[in-house]
Amino acid sequence: MWQGSRITPGAPGYTSNRAAMLRAVETLRALEARTATKSEQRRDRFRQRGQITPRERLARLLDPGLPFLRLHSLAGYMADTDDAEKSLPGSTFLIGIGFVSGVRAMIVVDDSGINAGALSPMALQAMLSAQEIALRQKLPFLHLVESAGANLMNYRVEDWAQGGAVFRNLARLSAAGLPTVAVLHGPSTAGGAYMPGLSDYVIGVRRNGMAALAGAALVHAATGETASDAELGGAEMHASVSGLVEYMAQDDIHAIDMARRVMARLDWNRDMPAPQARSVAEPVHDPDEIAGVVPADWATPYDMRELVARLVDGSDFDEFKPDFGPATLCLQARVHGVTVGILANNGPIDPAGANKATHFIQACDQAGTPLVFLNNTTGYMVGVEYERAGMIKHGSKMIQSVANARVPKITLYTGASFGAGNYGMCGIAYQPDFLFAWPTSRSGVMGGAQAARTMSLVARAGAERRGVDMDEDRLATQEAAIEALFDRQSSPFYTSGKVLDHGVIDPRDSRKVIAFCLQTCLEAQKRRLNPNAFGVARA
Repeated sequence: MWQGSRITPGAPGYTSNRAAMLRAVETLRALEARTATKSEQRRDRFRQRGQITPRERLARLLDPGLPFLRLHSLAGYMADTDDAEKSLPGSTFLIGIGFVSGVRAMIVVDDSGINAGALSPMALQAMLSAQEIALRQKLPFLHLVESAGANLMNYRVEDWAQGGAVFRNLARLSAAGLPTVAVLHGPSTAGGAYMPGLSDYVIGVRRNGMAALAGAALVHAATGETASDAELGGAEMHASVSGLVEYMAQDDIHAIDMARRVMARLDWNRDMPAPQARSVAEPVHDPDEIAGVVPADWATPYDMRELVARLVDGSDFDEFKPDFGPATLCLQARVHGVTVGILANNGPIDPAGANKATHFIQACDQAGTPLVFLNNTTGYMVGVEYERAGMIKHGSKMIQSVANARVPKITLYTGASFGAGNYGMCGIAYQPDFLFAWPTSRSGVMGGAQAARTMSLVARAGAERRGVDMDEDRLATQEAAIEALFDRQSSPFYTSGKVLDHGVIDPRDSRKVIAFCLQTCLEAQKRRLNPNAFGVARA
């Protein structure tokens, strides 16, 4: 067990840290609740159609008592409006990894209580992210469908063009040997008709389920033909005439039960080795203390070992080269019995730290040890001393190692994650298996104050070259505007709204989230698939 903790729960600094952290978590939960409340306002409309709500569908689909990891709960936040009070996080999907009839699966539920489930630009990105995770982690893909399709009021040609990747990914999932299941709770029209069309198993709900390349209004406008939606694409027609629907359900509850039965009949885990019994020692230092350990202000330094001691089994870890590049921590530990290599930051990354990190990443990759990156850095060191010491060269080696490591990579933004330091610490561009942010973290090219000072120096140098006096009032206004712009875009709520991570989490849940992600990755490594060239084509 690590003996170096200097944290005293209840001390003034601890108490103020905890209060600030819990306020940030409350903001996160309020944003998530905003969308749920808005969706639930349509409950009476669902009841009139003989339906249950999207959140009720999800709850019935999941195995009771088993974990569910929500993904992209803030997708779309601040993407469609500058009014933070009106923006609806989560777009029109409920996305996550959970268990259905004992099978770990990727689950996407259309939140048809929001804009009838119409697809927004960030909802599209969240869907693509979910599919990519399913492919990477060898997860069956379940989609509970009820969507008005693309939002034509906010039409962008690039969304139409890139939207085809959703259907490409369904084809690739099937061809990879990963079952895809769609439940038609409601309409799935236009391009959305390919959601069931490219799924291996389709369950249709009588009277409400519907899939058609064009609804009745569009057909009449385009061809003059008059037909009802049921005639064009009702679940009953598809079950008896077109062959698009394999199983007919009487209502939403029956459909969910059938989806669970389909998953059970796959016998998906038959070839998986029996789970290995692992000895798991809970951290000696309580993970709940994380809220008081870590300052809410990213600019306030703290020892990342204090965080690690509240994440790993038995609060026990070994430090790799502790006296070489000491601001970059490389630690060996276990999380829920799984051996991991942890990289964390006690400041900017210097040449020695980058060298150490490169060695550590490559050694973990050689041993097959998963990597966990705990981001709290303002980037790589700059200045004459560091440039002459080869900062570019050594930083590049670290980035190269991160980019090419084959082991599972899990990233948490726990504080600052700025500049190229984000790249070396496995930011979103380096395709970590999972990446989550804390509500107090910040990410971007640099902090707002630093950006403002940088641009002021540039402006002053330009004025000096031209031989003119600097307008100090104008410069102050520019500084304030730049700082506000950078700080707004570095917020984890903003970046998560742009789908630049897989979600924002309560810091106190970090150990559980890391453990779930590790188990998902290790299960994928052991799973054998039966791929084919084209996937399952329907009759």
